[in-house]
Amino acid sequence: MSDSKSSYGDPVEEPRPVDDVVGSANEGIADAEAARRDAAVSDAPVAHESVSDAAESEKAPVVTHSEPMVDEDPEFDSAMYEAHADDRTSVSPAVATAAAPAETYVAPSEPVAETAVVAPAAAAGTGAAVAYAQPQPIFVQAPESPRPRGNRGAAGAIGLLAALAFGVLYLAVWIGFGLLSGDVTVDTIGSTALAALTTWTLWVPVVVFFIAFWLLGAIINRGRWGAWVIFGLLVGVAAYVGHILGALFQAPFWMLTASQGADLVEEQLLAPLAIAAFIIGRELTIWFGAWVAARGARVTELNVEAQREYERTLEAGPQLTRV
Repeated sequence: MSDSKSSYGDPVEEPRPVDDVVGSANEGIADAEAARRDAAVSDAPVAHESVSDAAESEKAPVVTHSEPMVDEDPEFDSAMYEAHADDRTSVSPAVATAAAPAETYVAPSEPVAETAVVAPAAAAGTGAAVAYAQPQPIFVQAPESPRPRGNRGAAGAIGLLAALAFGVLYLAVWIGFGLLSGDVTVDTIGSTALAALTTWTLWVPVVVFFIAFWLLGAIINRGRWGAWVIFGLLVGVAAYVGHILGALFQAPFWMLTASQGADLVEEQLLAPLAIAAFIIGRELTIWFGAWVAARGARVTELNVEAQREYERTLEAGPQLTRV
């Protein structure tokens, strides 16, 4: 008992208030944070520590304990005083966290991803602008392949000239044979020619020759001149048959009996004018056919050139022309 009383007279340190303890804790945390930042800047490490770990390290409270002041009163309960001092001097983790908020530090060497934040209204406006700026498809009509030109129309036009020449030559041979036979004189040449112009004997062979020439031209079309030389015999035969038909129309055949018609045809088979019609038709087909063949060759060249131009256009592709 005497020992306990003698201890009461020793000087003891008075306990500090709670505010001083919290301030000391804050100063310690600030010093530790400053030291950590200086070390991070000097060493330039890559920040791999998670935010949660840094926050937990910063949340650790620093608590300082001081010796309780013992009163000289012998009845003073030291145990109750120490318990009360512990309650006043202890700092809860929540208080430490509120006093020192955690900060996250990113080293300069670590790249930071920038995230663009677009407001909904701006995003909507941008989407509308992008949709409006999208290129619209341009429909280009493909060029049509050139249609090959024919030579049938030219053959028909040239056939008209050939038929006119056939009629003139046929009439000239008719008058010539009349002069040789004495049926036509020099004084009656004009009247004989005018009379022949009104007969079936002249016009039927001319019409048959034109039809045969034009049909041959439609078949040969852009063919060479050799085809006209070979198949011109058919036009000559048609002119020969036309002479016989002209004699039948001139009779006329609808007023003849069968025997009379047969006798007329037999009489005209070897008539000089019938043979002349064959020869004239054959020769005119050769020479006028050469004209048709020359034009056909020219049309063929034009078709080849048009096809080449069409192929070049397809290879070049569609061209956009701005006005």
